[in-house]
Formats: sequence, C-alpha cells, structure tokens
Amino acid sequence: MDTLKLKLGPTIAAIALIILLLVGYVGWYHLWREVPTYYESPEEQFKYGSIGTENAEGIPYWIWLVLPRLFPEKLPGTGGYTSLGLTWEEGKETPVGIVKKTIGFPRQGTNCAVCHNATYRQTPKDKPTILLGGPANKFDAQGYLQFLFACANDPRFTADYILPAITYNHQFSWLEQQIYRYLLIPQTKKALLQQQQSYAWMNFRPNWGPGRLDLFNSVKFRTLDLPIDNTIGNSDLMPLWNQKQHQDFSLYWDGLETSLKAAIHQGAIGDGATQKSIPLNDLQRLEDYIQQLNPPKYPFAIDQTLAQQGSKIFDNNCASCHAFGGARTGKVIPVEEVGTDRHRLDVWTQGAGDASSQFDLQRTDGYVSVSLDGLWLRAPYLHNGSVPYLTDLLELPENRAKVFYRGYDVYDQNKVGFVAQGDEAKQVGFKYDTGVTANSHQGHLYGTELSADEKQALIEYLKTL
Repeated sequence: MDTLKLKLGPTIAAIALIILLLVGYVGWYHLWREVPTYYESPEEQFKYGSIGTENAEGIPYWIWLVLPRLFPEKLPGTGGYTSLGLTWEEGKETPVGIVKKTIGFPRQGTNCAVCHNATYRQTPKDKPTILLGGPANKFDAQGYLQFLFACANDPRFTADYILPAITYNHQFSWLEQQIYRYLLIPQTKKALLQQQQSYAWMNFRPNWGPGRLDLFNSVKFRTLDLPIDNTIGNSDLMPLWNQKQHQDFSLYWDGLETSLKAAIHQGAIGDGATQKSIPLNDLQRLEDYIQQLNPPKYPFAIDQTLAQQGSKIFDNNCASCHAFGGARTGKVIPVEEVGTDRHRLDVWTQGAGDASSQFDLQRTDGYVSVSLDGLWLRAPYLHNGSVPYLTDLLELPENRAKVFYRGYDVYDQNKVGFVAQGDEAKQVGFKYDTGVTANSHQGHLYGTELSADEKQALIEYLKTL
C-alpha cells in the first residue's frame, strides 16, 4: 500500500498542476489576454486605435453597446450614442474615437479622435462630413459620462436585464455567460459608480456643453488627487492638424506645454490611460499622423478678389499674432492685454504645477496667440467658445450674441460658423449663456475698429486659411 501511495503521489501532483495551469490559462484568456489594436492605415488608427484607456477604465464592449437600447430615457434624444454627438461611420463597430480592444474580453475605450473629429453639413438633410483633427463640435463629453453614470445608478443594471439584450448582437458561450453574469456586469456597475464619485466636482460647476471640456480640473482632481477648489476650466476643444508647422508653439490654450509628444502622453493619461498601459509605438504613429495632417479647406465658394483685399488687411492687423512666422504667433499673450475670460487660465494653480512632476506643466499668465489654419471649422471662437461666428468676433462685445446654441453642425456661410440660433439649433444644441460664470465673451477687441467693408474682406480671406 505504501508503494502504491508513492507511485500515485507524483501522478496526483502532476494532475493537480495541470488543472491549476488550465484554470490559470482559462482565467488569463478570458480576463487578461491583451490583443493590440493595429490598423494599417494611419487614418484608421487615429479613428479607432487604442491609446491605452481600456485597461483601467474600459467598459466591456457588449455591455456598452446595449446601454442606449436599455436606458434610452437617460439620453438627450433619439439615436443612441449619436444623440451625444458621436459620429458613427457606416459599417463600423464603434463611433469615431471609440476603441474596441480585447483585454481578456472585448472592451470599449476612447482615443484622441473622440474629441478631435469635426463634422459639418451644408443643409440639415445632408450627411455629416467628417474632418479628422478638428475640434469635435458636437460631442458632449460631460453628457456622455453622465449617461453612463445614470445607467449604473439604475436598479435595472443587472445581469437579468442586460444579458438578454446582448444576445441580439452576440451569442456567449456558457462560460462567457457566467463571467458576464457574476463578474463583469456587477464589476462594471461598481466601477462606473466609483468613477462617478471621481467626477463629483463637475456637479458644482457650469455644464461644459458639446465641444468643450474641463480637462485640467479633471487632471487635478482625478489624476493628481488634489483638494477640490472653485476653479472652472470649461474651454473649447482644439484642433490637432498641421503640427509640422507648429514647432515650438506653446500648446494648450494657456501654453502649459511646448512638447507635442508630452502633450499626447498627457492627453492619454487624462482620458484614463496609465503609464503602464500607454502603447508607445501607437502614440508615435499618432504623433506622426497629426504632424502631417493638413487643415481642411473651406468647402464653399470664396470671392477670391475680395479675399485678396482681405489678405492685406490681415497682414496689417492680424499677422503678427496669427500668421506663421508672426512675432507673437504661438506665444502666450498676457490675459490683461487680450481681455478674455480668465477662468481657464486660473485652473492650473501653483499647487497643481508643484504636484505635476509626471506632467511638468507650469502656470502661465495668459493665452496662446494661435495660428488660424482651418479657422472656418473652429467655431465657436475664443478659448471658451463664447463667440459663435467670425462676424461676431469682429464686433465689440456688447454687439456679440449673448445667448446662442452650440452643438449643431449645419454651417452658416454668411456668418462663418455653425448655425447657432433658430428653432433647429435650439432643438439640437446646448444653450450657451455668456452671462454664466466662465462663459464671458469679452475681450479680443482686435479688428473691431475696422470698417464694415474691411471686415467683410478680412473674413473672406480668413476662409482661405
């Protein structure tokens, strides 16, 4: 008998080891196996490639996909995620800027394109034209987060409610069913509720509205874990195109950074990636792509004769601050001189600068005098998006629109900007009130003294940039 025990001992140990390895493999395969996203086309990589946000904050893709169907009352309108300003290309699994990546199971995440693809339409009946690198004028990032949080707070956010909806799109194996029922769905609810707490600071500030973010308060409170303060950083998204001509420009609205590579890494971290999850090679591809991405040409007719007249007016009045090669282009101009709303500038406190060793962002005293390439697509104007049209920007603040609607992508060729008033803009858009704190449309008086004819010629030239 003792001999038999001696013979069976190694066999049992071997079987136990095999079972342990098998269980470990199954667990790794279904929970941690990472499959990189790669697209041969740099454009497709920009639109759908990963920047590392799925590891820490990614939502299981199949859960994410069915939430608008299960909780439509929590959305601002019909159309699922498109009601929040996301643009879905025909035949694609996700909207532009939304990543599907397998890390054990398919996960959803965001990338740079979610905030940096713009659309426009000539008429309400037209299909949106997507222009990569532009500021995402329709995307309501805060509304998107609030939708996810509202779903997680709903008592129906359970396996019994969610799993049947998923079967319309995908059939799970028995094991996958158990993983989703007992692990992924409960954990997703828990993670979203925890994330909601990390964004609680949003509840005490004015809403962002589509096309805007409070990026650096998010960095302060979520990444650096600094105490909540009363600063408001609501500001427009910026374009990414044409970076090859922006060498040595100060970056972000207030010039906190000068390195494009560092800014891309900071953007990934701000979107939910970690230092460990960032795919460095993919971020290098992203940098190479936006270095060479040309700004979009104005798609409508231009009066070339009038634009030539406007070119001279631009050279005499605007070029030193806004032309490539201008003495102050890409430099920080003191806020006292520009006169625009200073709230965005005050967000990056001295304490934030001291705590941000991983970012090396230091406070400045003004806003960057940006180049104007692709200006026609960058409406609304000023750093906080407080001026809907170029025609308004050349008027004194008291003559600029005090209330308008943003997030509607039909284009107004006469005023040069997106339609911001009227019934359709009101129905679709977000009410922007310049009387709300941090929404001021004051400042930037440059060009307001020009005659009506000079303004018209200048605007015609600005269309060509």
